[in-house]
Amino acid sequence: MKSLTLVLAFLPLIVFSALARLLPHGYIGVAGLAAAVAALIAILTSHPVWPPKILNTCSLVLFAVFAVLGFTLGKNDDRWLATWGGAGVGIVLGLIILVLVPVIPFTEQFAREAVPQAEWSSPTFKKINRGLSAAWGVAILAIGVCRVVAAAINGHTTRRLPELLLGLAVPIVIIVYMLKFSKSYPDRVAHEPPGAVL
Repeated sequence: MKSLTLVLAFLPLIVFSALARLLPHGYIGVAGLAAAVAALIAILTSHPVWPPKILNTCSLVLFAVFAVLGFTLGKNDDRWLATWGGAGVGIVLGLIILVLVPVIPFTEQFAREAVPQAEWSSPTFKKINRGLSAAWGVAILAIGVCRVVAAAINGHTTRRLPELLLGLAVPIVIIVYMLKFSKSYPDRVAHEPPGAVL
């Protein structure tokens, strides 16, 4: 699976996280709407369009809910939603990815674009995609936890260091590691001896 494909799959999350952080609290609905539009564009531009990719569909629903809440809640509620929802959306998306691993690992749909159909039911293909999806679920969950901790610390200090470390630096390190892992993991699984346990 290509790194660009994974980055594009998480583009709605990136858009929402960036806008929730940069825009004033009253614009959390705009951040949700922009992320929902990004998810809809991802659905409409993916091949094949039907059935839509599970990650894109979950992102569309999740960010549409944020948009509706952001546009309908009062001023104090949208401040709370921007602070905690903006930080915690990674927790929600990470948990969704992890819950779906036994049903359909989200990476499987992307991998099918590059792998011949004859291999889709192979144990190696299934193992690779369960492993990749589980790893990405844990990574996105960890990013969400880091961002929630950063938001909590940020509420009690005027220093920006915790926000920069936990809200930006650690997530970047996690994403870079996951992109490298996603590139190397399929080859490791494909070349391991039969019956080996990871």
